[in-house]
Amino acid sequence: MKKTLFAAAVAMALPFSAMAWQPTGDVNVIVAYKAGSGTDTGARLLSTEAQKFIGKTLVIQNLPGADGKIGWKRLVDSKADGHTIGFINLPTFTTLATQPGAPFKVADIVPIANHLTESGVIAVKADSPYKTIDDLVVAAKKSGKLKASTNGVKASNHTAAQLFSKSAGFDYKAVPYGGTADQLLALRQGEVDFTAAKVADVAKLATGDKAELRVLAVFDTKRAPEFPAVPTLGEKGYYPQWYGSARAVVAPKGTPKEVIDFYVDAFKKTMNDPATIAAHKKAGMNLDFKDNKELGKLIGEQEVFARDVISKLY
Repeated sequence: MKKTLFAAAVAMALPFSAMAWQPTGDVNVIVAYKAGSGTDTGARLLSTEAQKFIGKTLVIQNLPGADGKIGWKRLVDSKADGHTIGFINLPTFTTLATQPGAPFKVADIVPIANHLTESGVIAVKADSPYKTIDDLVVAAKKSGKLKASTNGVKASNHTAAQLFSKSAGFDYKAVPYGGTADQLLALRQGEVDFTAAKVADVAKLATGDKAELRVLAVFDTKRAPEFPAVPTLGEKGYYPQWYGSARAVVAPKGTPKEVIDFYVDAFKKTMNDPATIAAHKKAGMNLDFKDNKELGKLIGEQEVFARDVISKLY
């Protein structure tokens, strides 16, 4: 009893800076896409699992619009006190941040942890006349008017469609929607001819007896475990490298180191937790934890990719 009282007295006597930081109330988690989108689904799943390690409720705030700019502008403008964090998508965030007149810069955020890394895919409707990626390319070259749904102008899936079309040598019309969920709905409803998305986004829609979509190729150097019969684009002589998206947790610039350290540790514990791993596996999402230093390196690489590669695609 005396030891307990002594420990409590010591803790009270310590200056605040010497005590481990932790949130004192709900944590706002900004998602720059609408509810039901791929980013939102992953963010809600991770946030739910992380609450037991963070000790407070994580409240998702969906702020969609302008291809992500609205939500990310709110994120970088938020108070850097540890009670607001958010999800970014790479390379979409770095692509937008490196454009002339961008409302935010890469330096306006501080990395916490990577959540998911997903390979891109090219998909068509299940009853599409295009059975293979070559069928699609032949038709696109002949027509020059095929339409592809994207998740926004210069967003990740738009970039994927550009990489594919440039490497295959055809023109097409990009039709932007509010997010991945909307662009896939457009494909399923026959509004467009093909789309570029991510493996996790299409996994449930492109498998089983009642599949609504057909995956034609994968942006990777090896075939996706979810679609072992589907070739990579490189196998067919098109874009030969990996391309996809990373979804990561960040904080506004100026967030104190002790706050970042707290969240890095909490998300590391979350993503190594068996319950979290099982929940993501059930949802068809592949966890890819990277700490703040590793994520910072990835963000830097994606900033270079946005400036040197993506900028030349449009």
